[in-house]
Amino acid sequence: MIILAACIAGSCYGWLVASRRNGSLADKAQYCAGYGVAFLIVGFIATILLDRFV
Repeated sequence: MIILAACIAGSCYGWLVASRRNGSLADKAQYCAGYGVAFLIVGFIATILLDRFV
């Protein structure tokens, strides 16, 4: 569940970053995908750490 939430949060954050920089729709989609994948990896690592230590 953490992974999905992190991916959605990263995608929304990427969209906001591109919007603040006055990006086109393609820029927004690229930032959305990039930040989504980055946050997904962080969420995956957090999930593994929580499962192993809690």
